[in-house]
Amino acid sequence: MDGYDRKILSLLQADARHTNNDLAERVNLSPSQCSRRRQRLEEEGYIKGYAALLDRDRLGFGLVNIITVTLATHNPDNARRFGELVSRLPEVQEAHALTGEMDYILKVVTSDLKALSEFVNSVLLPHESVQHVKSAIVLQTLKETGSLPL
Repeated sequence: MDGYDRKILSLLQADARHTNNDLAERVNLSPSQCSRRRQRLEEEGYIKGYAALLDRDRLGFGLVNIITVTLATHNPDNARRFGELVSRLPEVQEAHALTGEMDYILKVVTSDLKALSEFVNSVLLPHESVQHVKSAIVLQTLKETGSLPL
């Protein structure tokens, strides 16, 4: 990984629609060199994929919710069951295991308060692995990015 690779990655994470010729011009490489580097970065897993960024509000997901979860028991099977639940839920955009008081924190999108209530009361709380849930509604997003500081 050198400076050219980092420049390519930086440009692609800002806009994955860059053509190979555009990337080559911006990083001062020939198109063939740039193409080989990009392919290598993909093959080695530095580039995991390409995706479109969608407008959450325009698509009807007006609420962003932060939900903390405490498991009923702390054993590998219970953690696995919770992980399987979370992986099946399209509303869950992020899920992180934590140290400290709470076991997991989830970033969940819903259309409205009713949908949030349904998600918490009908999906999370009844699940056998879950003991306790706390939810908070995001009032304002100050920063949201998936970009790495290259």
